[in-house]
Amino acid sequence: MKSTICVIAFSLFSCQLFAADYEGKSNAELARELANPNTPLTSLKFKTQYRTYTGDLDSASEQSGTRVIFQPTLPFPMASDNTLYVRPALPLLISSPTLNSNDLGSPFSSETGFGDITIDLQYGDTEASGFLWSYGATTTMPTATEDKLGADKWTLGPGFQLGKVSKSYVAGGFFNHQWSVAGSGEQDISLSTLQLFGVYLPGGGWSVATSPIMTYDHEEGGATIPVNFAVGKTVKLNGRPWKFAVEVNYYVEQADPFGPDWMIGVNVAPVVKNMLAEWL
Repeated sequence: MKSTICVIAFSLFSCQLFAADYEGKSNAELARELANPNTPLTSLKFKTQYRTYTGDLDSASEQSGTRVIFQPTLPFPMASDNTLYVRPALPLLISSPTLNSNDLGSPFSSETGFGDITIDLQYGDTEASGFLWSYGATTTMPTATEDKLGADKWTLGPGFQLGKVSKSYVAGGFFNHQWSVAGSGEQDISLSTLQLFGVYLPGGGWSVATSPIMTYDHEEGGATIPVNFAVGKTVKLNGRPWKFAVEVNYYVEQADPFGPDWMIGVNVAPVVKNMLAEWL
């Protein structure tokens, strides 16, 4: 819990929360910059996601839960003209279904609390040609406030990203793999994640996108694969850019005993000024 609060405080403290001068950029230009994962803009994204579930276990299809994720993007320009991107993800799980391994008569219970924090560090750039690249590492910390909401493991592993930005689209992919390196959890972790992204930018600040996050659990031998669709709109309110989006996942592959079925999400991301980057 203390770790979660500290990361939230750090993210808010490092970002100056007053409107900067974006008068020279149109909504379409801002939408293109925010669609680029190597964006120079600092944003504070809040994702609210409602999930339903399915599976072979009794009453699996009756389960549902809500997840609120605070996911800032903090770019730090380097002397090399490249950028270090810091992207923490802090989840709050509300009425999340969890498994009761010792109670076969009632296999599920409901838990509310903070989950494990994941931090992605990437070093990269977007070239003048529109080619984007980055490489770095991803780590997950055992910060869950309830045992069933986290793995109680520290994980660490490499990640890299390749893509292309043009006036009307952004496309590419991000891959990372994490292994458990410490912690008292009983289950070892070896997890591969691939996020493919494609964004069409028709103009006026609108975006139509797909960015499914596919995972493969090497320990359990199962994959989670969603079909994703999202629509977003970037606007300026009192001089500050905001991006609003809605997205839907339908999971075509998940763990047979229990896994997600549908996800409906609403994302809100104000653009702010990264004061810490100016001090460094």
